Amino acid sequence: MPQNHLYILTGASRGMGLAMAQQLLRSGNTLICIARSANADLTTEAKAAGVTIEQWQHDLSQGEQAAHKLQAWLAAQGPQAFASATLINNAGMIPRIAPLSHSDADDLAQALRVGLEAPMQLTAAFLGATDSWTVPRKVLNISSGLGRRAMASQAAYCAAKAGMDHFTRCVALDEALKPHGAKVCSLAPGVIDTDMQVQLRGADPTAFPDRENFANLKTGGQLTSPTDAATRVLGWLERADFGTNPVADVRDV
Repeated sequence: MPQNHLYILTGASRGMGLAMAQQLLRSGNTLICIARSANADLTTEAKAAGVTIEQWQHDLSQGEQAAHKLQAWLAAQGPQAFASATLINNAGMIPRIAPLSHSDADDLAQALRVGLEAPMQLTAAFLGATDSWTVPRKVLNISSGLGRRAMASQAAYCAAKAGMDHFTRCVALDEALKPHGAKVCSLAPGVIDTDMQVQLRGADPTAFPDRENFANLKTGGQLTSPTDAATRVLGWLERADFGTNPVADVRDV
C-alpha cells in the first residue's frame, strides 16, 4: 500500500489557501494546487521539502475546465496510487459590495461560479473519478458564517456559501449509501485577516452597513492570521469524527 497522500487544494496562491498549501508540504504528500496564478515560492518550498507539487492555473469562474482536467488526472493515477485522497475547495470571492439592486449581473455570475459552481463541479469530478477507490477520501469545503447568517450588501457571497453548505449535506447523504463513501464537511474557518477582510472594512459605509463591525474586528485584534486559521482547518480535517456533521465551524467544541 502506498504511503503517499493526495491533497487537491483550490485558491492556494494567497491567504489561508497559501498557508494550507505550505503546511501540507510534508514528506509523503502530493499536492495539486488550482488557482488563477501559480506561486513561485510554493514551488521552491516544495522542492526543498522533497514534496511533489503541481500548480494548475485556472480561472474557477470557468470551473468545468478544471473539473475535466482533475477527472482525467485522477483516472490516470488509478485506485492504487495513493493511501488517501482529499479535495479542499477553498477558493472564493466577494463581488462588489452593494445591495443586490445595485449589483452588476456579470459580477454576480462570477461570484457564484467561483464560490458555488466550481466547488460543485470539482467535487463531482473528484468523487466520480475516485468512486471505486477503497482508500479514505475526504472533501472539505471552506464555507463561512455568512452562509448561515444574512448580511446586507452580501447577497451573492452569502448565497454561495449557503449553497455550499447545503450541497455538502446532499453529498453526505449520497456517500453514506456507498460501502467506501467519502467523508464530507462544509467548514466555517472563523474570521481571518485576509484580503477579503480588507475589502469589507474598506467598503463605502453607505453601501455596506456592517463596515464598522469589520473595522472593529481588526482594531480589536479579533482576526485570526491565515497561518493559524490554516492550522485549525487542517486539524479539523484530521479529526477522527470528520464528516460526522457535514456542516460545521472550527469554533465548535
